Amino acid sequence: MTIDAKHLPLQRAYHWEKARADQLMFTQPMGGGVVRDMTWAQAMDETRRMAAYLQSLGYEPGARIAIMSKNTAWWIMSDLAIWMAGYISVPIYPNLVAETVRQILEHSETKLCIVGKLDDWKSMQPGIPADMPCISTPLCDATQFKTWDDIIANTAPMKASPVFAANAIATIIYTSGTTGMPKGAVHGFESFAHTALAFVDNIQTNTNDRMLSYLPLAHVAERCLVEGQMIYHGMHIFFAESLDTFLADLQRARPTIFFSVPRLWVKFQQGIFKKMPAKKLDRLMSIPILGGVVRKKILKQLGMDSMRIAGTGAAPLPPEVMTWYRKLGLELLEGYGMTEQFAAATASIPGKSRIGYVGNAASCCEIKLSDTGEVLTRGPAHMQGYFKEPEKTAETMTADGWLKTGDLGSIDEQGRLKIVGRAKEQFKTSKGKYVSPAPIENKLGAFTKIEACLVSGVAFPQPFALAMLPAGQWEALQDADARKEFTEELDAHLKTVNEQLDPHERLDFVAVVPEQWTVESGFVTPTLKIKRNVVEKHYHDHFEKWAKARKTVVWHQA
Repeated sequence: MTIDAKHLPLQRAYHWEKARADQLMFTQPMGGGVVRDMTWAQAMDETRRMAAYLQSLGYEPGARIAIMSKNTAWWIMSDLAIWMAGYISVPIYPNLVAETVRQILEHSETKLCIVGKLDDWKSMQPGIPADMPCISTPLCDATQFKTWDDIIANTAPMKASPVFAANAIATIIYTSGTTGMPKGAVHGFESFAHTALAFVDNIQTNTNDRMLSYLPLAHVAERCLVEGQMIYHGMHIFFAESLDTFLADLQRARPTIFFSVPRLWVKFQQGIFKKMPAKKLDRLMSIPILGGVVRKKILKQLGMDSMRIAGTGAAPLPPEVMTWYRKLGLELLEGYGMTEQFAAATASIPGKSRIGYVGNAASCCEIKLSDTGEVLTRGPAHMQGYFKEPEKTAETMTADGWLKTGDLGSIDEQGRLKIVGRAKEQFKTSKGKYVSPAPIENKLGAFTKIEACLVSGVAFPQPFALAMLPAGQWEALQDADARKEFTEELDAHLKTVNEQLDPHERLDFVAVVPEQWTVESGFVTPTLKIKRNVVEKHYHDHFEKWAKARKTVVWHQA
C-alpha cells in the first residue's frame, strides 16, 4: 500500500503552517496556572530556527537526536526540527533509570540530547555521557546546557521546507524486550501517515478536534494518536501540567477526542463515587429527565462534555467499568496496538464496539491467528525492523512479513479481535507498560533466604512477586521475632531491587507463600522451571487482597 506524499508528516506541517497560520497549535501550561498559547506560525517559526541550528552542527544525514522530556509543546517542535534537519528522533521515557537512558543513547549512537521538563532530572542525568552535547527546553531543570530560547533568538529560521521519502527513517522507538534490554523499533514517515488515515476511516478525526496530551510522547500510542493526528489535521493540542492539575487541565482543554489507560478511567469513576455513592448515582441516572441532567453535570465537571470519542487500550478495562461509562454517555472504544505496529492494529468502531473486544483491524493492518492462536499482524505502518538487531527482527517476523505479537486471540463473526492471553512471559500492567519478569526475578532471587520467586501483575498498576521459602522454613518462621527479622531483611532487599528498576517495573510487594512448588504438586516442570500459569492461577484469588494490604511484605496463610 503506497502513500501519497502529501499525507506525510512534514508535508502536513508545512501545509498547516500556511493554512492555519493564526490558529492555535499548542496551549502549554507554564506553571502557577499560567498558560502559553502558540499559533501554527509561531510554533513553526521556532521549529525552523531549531532545525537550522541542528543542521548547522553538521551531523551526517540520518544521525540520531534524542528527546528526553515529559510532554510539552517543545517535545513536538523538537521532533519536527530533527526531521527537518535530516536527522532521526529517539524518544526517551521521562522516568527511566540512568542505566537504561545510557543503554538507549549508546545503542542508538545518539549525537545530541534535547532535555526538557522532567520530574527527577538529577537521577536521570548520570545516564547522559559527559561528552554528549545537550539542549535544554523551557521548563527544564538543567541549567548547564545551551537553551532552546537562546538558540532560536540567535538563529535565523530555515527557509527551505525539506521532505523525505515515505520509507525514510523518521524515528526509533525503544521498547523493552524479554531480556530486559531495550529494542529500537525503526519507523519511517509512512507509519505516521498510514495510521493517521486509519483513524480518519474509523472515527472521522478532523481539523476541529481538540486533544489533551499527557501520556508520554515517548510511547508509541501518544505519538500515533496525538502527535500524528495533530500533524495530519492541524488540530489544537493542549498539554497537562501535572497529576495535581490534571482535572483543571482537562477542563481547560475540553477535548473532543480523549484516550486514556484503564487505570485512569477507573480513577475517574472512583472520584465520582466519592462524591456520590454508586447506587444513588445509578438510581438518579435511571430517571428519564433528571438522569440526563446528572450525566451532563458529571461530564462537564470532568471536562468531558465535548467528548465525541473516548478511547481506552494498552490493557484490559473491566467490563463493569465499560458498561458504567456507557450509562454515563461515553462509549469507551477499545483498541490494540504495539510499538512494532505504530500502535494501530485494531480500533473499535463507534456504535459497533463490543465490550471485551479491541475492535476490527485498522485499515493499515491485516490480522490473522496462527495455528496456536497467536495474533499475527502485517501492514505498511509496521516497523522496518529493530535497530541494529537483525536476529531479533527475524525472531519477531515470519518469513512472509507477519509480526508475531506474542498475544493469544480470538475473532468473532464481525471480525472483532479479543485478546485472550499471552504467548510470552512478558506482560502488561494496567498502566500499559510491558514488564519482563525474568530479570526482576533474578535480582529478587539474590536474597538467599527464599528459594524461588515469580513476578506477576498483569492488569495491576504495578508488578508484584510471590516468594517460596526453602523446605521447613515456613514452620521455622512462625516465631514472631524470627518472622519480624526475616520481614525486615526481605523488605530491605526489595528496596534495593526496586532502586535498580525503571518505575513501571518496581515491585509493589512480595507475598511469601507456604506451599512448596514441586514437580509432584504440578507447580514446576521436571527440569524445575516454574509453570507460570499454574502458579498464577493457584494464587490469583488472593492478588487483590494482597495489593490492598499496602504492605511491602505479605505473609499468605494457606
